[in-house]
Amino acid sequence: MTAAAAHGGPQPGRERFDSPLAIRAALLPEEVAAFDTACQQALRNASETLSLEALQSTLANWRRIARMTQADPAAHRRMLQQAARTRRTGQPPENGTDWQQLRTELGV
Repeated sequence: MTAAAAHGGPQPGRERFDSPLAIRAALLPEEVAAFDTACQQALRNASETLSLEALQSTLANWRRIARMTQADPAAHRRMLQQAARTRRTGQPPENGTDWQQLRTELGV
């Protein structure tokens, strides 16, 4: 029996997306294939190196993406679309701030 089961509920601070399936279910459909590929590669790496570091890192990265997605799916989808447009055209996002302007604003 787990501590959560013994106390009748989830542990405080426990990750909401605590399994690859939970992470995958939280993603937008257009990100699922990239998640699957990343996990498969991390699992292959783990089997070859006998280390779970790459898998843990991969899951942590996708857990962050799942959190962002669930916080505001429409905003996350817009960000993905803008990133794809920028990669395709090489043009910065509309209403974006260029690097030099950002540095100036930050006083760096």
